[in-house]
Amino acid sequence: MTDLAVIRALTFDVVGTLIDFETGILCGVRSVAPEGPDDEAVLAAFGAAEGEQQRLTPEMPFNAMLDPISVRLAAELGIPGLDGGSGPSPLRRSIGSWPAFDDAVDALRDLGERYLLVAVTNADRPALDAMAATLGDPFVEAVTVDEVGVNKPDPRMFEAALAKLAARGVARDEVLHVAQSQYHDIGAAHRLGLATCWVERRRGRPGSGATPAPSEVTTPDLHVSSMAELPVAVGVPQH
Repeated sequence: MTDLAVIRALTFDVVGTLIDFETGILCGVRSVAPEGPDDEAVLAAFGAAEGEQQRLTPEMPFNAMLDPISVRLAAELGIPGLDGGSGPSPLRRSIGSWPAFDDAVDALRDLGERYLLVAVTNADRPALDAMAATLGDPFVEAVTVDEVGVNKPDPRMFEAALAKLAARGVARDEVLHVAQSQYHDIGAAHRLGLATCWVERRRGRPGSGATPAPSEVTTPDLHVSSMAELPVAVGVPQH
């Protein structure tokens, strides 16, 4: 167990941990199929399609993946129009307006008073800029796929974040990676020797929702079910 007292920086997954991507996905799907398949079927199909797309195009940012993912979902779920026709899909068009989780903005504000906050996201920089604005622009550094050329769980994403923090005088053992995805984040960060905090957004719900299922569940250093719990867990005053 990592001594959390030595932590000086928090690296964050953004989509799914801070931005409520399942709500965003469902809103995009319902915009063209109000009476379509039930929510959990849509989310499970999305998670499987994302996992397959990552295998095919590991260099493609998540927001760009939304187009080929939507083509798969349109065919699999029988939703004409979800693929966007000759233009961007409804999911890709909507990502900049996906909402923050209710607990994210306040938690990031409080945590930012003690820690350096860094975004490590599978989106590209324009998409991150839109999501960061939704979150109150809390990040002092960011790592995006268009910068590194790969997606998490590729370790190069995490190494890029560590390099940026090293330039600020922060060592690897002073970093806590915070994420909801076992598949993209928790296992990969743990294998690199990083302390991890699993924000289990789906605690008490079956399946992995819109996130690809991991081959195994990694035990994190810290385990919470919401961002509201994280400042309390690390002893940061809440305002």
